[in-house]
Amino acid sequence: MKRSVNTSRLKKQVQNVFAEAGRKMLNYKQIARRLELDDTENRNEIIKILKQLEADNIIEEIDAGRYVAVFTHNFVIGKVDMTHQGNAYVKPEDGGEDVFISSEFKNTALHGDTVKVVLLAHKMQGKQTGEIIEVIKRNKAIYVGVLQVHYNYAFLIPDDKKMHTNIFIPQNKLNKGKNGEKATARILEWTIENENPIGEVIDILGRPGLHETEMNAIVIEYGFENKFPPEVEKEAERIPDKITAAEIKLRKDFRKTLTFTIDPEDAKDFDDALSFKLLANGHYEIGVHIADVSHYITEGGKLDEEALKRATSVYLVDRTIPMLPEKLSNGLCSLRPNEDKLTFSVVVEMNDKAEVLSTWFGKTIIHSVRRFTYEEAQERIETKEGDLATELNILNELAKELKEKRFKKGAISFETQEVKFKLDENFKPKELFIKIRKDAHKLIEEFMLLANRKVAEYGNSLGKAEKRKTFVYRIHEEPNEDKLRLFNLFAARFGYKIEFQSQKAIAHSFNALLDSLEGKPEQNLVQSQAIRTMSKAYYGTKKSMHYGLAFEHYTHFTSPIRRYPDLMVHRLLFNYLNQGISANEAHYEEMCKQSSAMEVKAADAERASVRYKQVEYISGFIGEEFEGIISGVTEWGVYVEISQYKAEGMVRLTNMQDDYYDYDETSQSIIGRRSRKRIQLGDNIKVLVTAADIFKRTIDLALVDDGIKREFKKGWEQEKKRREKKSGRKRRR
Repeated sequence: MKRSVNTSRLKKQVQNVFAEAGRKMLNYKQIARRLELDDTENRNEIIKILKQLEADNIIEEIDAGRYVAVFTHNFVIGKVDMTHQGNAYVKPEDGGEDVFISSEFKNTALHGDTVKVVLLAHKMQGKQTGEIIEVIKRNKAIYVGVLQVHYNYAFLIPDDKKMHTNIFIPQNKLNKGKNGEKATARILEWTIENENPIGEVIDILGRPGLHETEMNAIVIEYGFENKFPPEVEKEAERIPDKITAAEIKLRKDFRKTLTFTIDPEDAKDFDDALSFKLLANGHYEIGVHIADVSHYITEGGKLDEEALKRATSVYLVDRTIPMLPEKLSNGLCSLRPNEDKLTFSVVVEMNDKAEVLSTWFGKTIIHSVRRFTYEEAQERIETKEGDLATELNILNELAKELKEKRFKKGAISFETQEVKFKLDENFKPKELFIKIRKDAHKLIEEFMLLANRKVAEYGNSLGKAEKRKTFVYRIHEEPNEDKLRLFNLFAARFGYKIEFQSQKAIAHSFNALLDSLEGKPEQNLVQSQAIRTMSKAYYGTKKSMHYGLAFEHYTHFTSPIRRYPDLMVHRLLFNYLNQGISANEAHYEEMCKQSSAMEVKAADAERASVRYKQVEYISGFIGEEFEGIISGVTEWGVYVEISQYKAEGMVRLTNMQDDYYDYDETSQSIIGRRSRKRIQLGDNIKVLVTAADIFKRTIDLALVDDGIKREFKKGWEQEKKRREKKSGRKRRR
């Protein structure tokens, strides 16, 4: 049967045939037969395509009319990373170099998709280039955006900056959506013949700019859900509330040992507690007690499947999206004061030098007598007064010893500046502040690190070196040396330097740099860049050191209410403590990959919610001046971080009227053609806030000079009058 010829599509199909054929020779007839094309027009087109592919060095003619792929590894599979300019990079699964994909060779691929790429013969600025010939797996099908409704069709304009195409919505798939509303749409199909993917509206979120609309949009955009499926809630509700006498007999009883929690003031789930006992020999028995989530969740059940799907709790500015339903996260598994609770514990005997003399792991039952907020615990540490002040101060001194030992071994102190908000009753940000970590936070952190390390050491000790039992580790690899050298060049702009003689030298100089940043305008910028220089931590079953903490063995055991890997570790530890056989490594590795991927999405969602509130907060300061530091330089403008609020905005080159500026990538600067004025990365400058768009989450800035101030003030006064007049008309209606 004759089919109409689509040259672009046919070319990709021919390439696929060669990809699957390996080193087998094929002629045009064999290719046509494989593609089930039996008409002359398509066969002639195949002959033309073969000549094009030969010219591109993708195939070669071995015999008259018979071709073979130049190399079978001319095809790679990897994930798409879209750029803001509309081009893309594909990172091969086998770890090879990234492949550059120009916009015309993207096919129907979207950001995050797994694709097959044919490598092209030519390079671009030294980079391997390629063409996407097949989308193997979509990263996601649901997108958030604003509806643009026409007479008998509509488009969803996606919020996602890496989504470079609008989604076409037929009228019968609009689901009562109206022009200008924010909605979610599912992509139904996208073939090369269609300029846009075709989709359907699945939910209307509301009017753009409203708090609830925008926060729900962030939740959906990053692949999370506010509600649990009914079957998951039902399974949670069926879990008995009562702890049986039979269960208590199976556990070590810590109910008469002094036990307490220290958590943020607004915390609802308490998944860790500390117990403290002074022993007759003068040593300390310290218990790190973690909610025994694995006792309540059956492996492979609906609850477990949903927990793995989510893999983590997500903490947005105004809400928590929990990994587990409320009955578990805020009820059964939350270590609330004055209640018996089931826990899984790491108990250490320690001397006053914080040396661990013995360690015990096991299931326990505890009874917390006190719930401290961080502020209450800090007050007792500082004043040495109040209930449990003695115990808290002993623990604080031990925590300091533990921290000092870590740093002597080469741990790096990445204490990022965390932006927090105080919201009014309408969720409007009334105050923005930087969270300060004090001794009470560090006390808890050190004992959690200790417990995680001890569990990892135990896991690694199981079995012989060549065949250890399957375990889950938190892995943080050494930084790439090229990235470190680039960071050194960046840090040099501010007068800082990293030493490279050894890993210890790198760590010590990093810490010296981070210490000297304290309180400086460039602190957040340099710290952020330092973190980007480091490898990303992830979960895996192959033991590897944790570079940032300087631990040979490390895992996550202490937060199973909010992290699925901790739940995995609890199950593995309990299995091995009871002489169980090794768990299936491939199965656990897949769960580790899922957990690592969802951790990244959760972090992105949290950043998006902070960004939204930062822009909303800054929108109240239009026309005001701020001190800032240049945090990025591009060919279209300079990014400036407002030092007081850690909010980043842009000064666009098109809005700089005093001169025409050229971008110099080498020096990361812009240079005025007439004045030769240089503005570069790291410069401290004064900026004027000219606009804040909460829909796009962007802040527009201008470099301060008298002319800009006069011009802006005049324009802003006119704009305010226009808005007041428009608002008055609406009220009269």
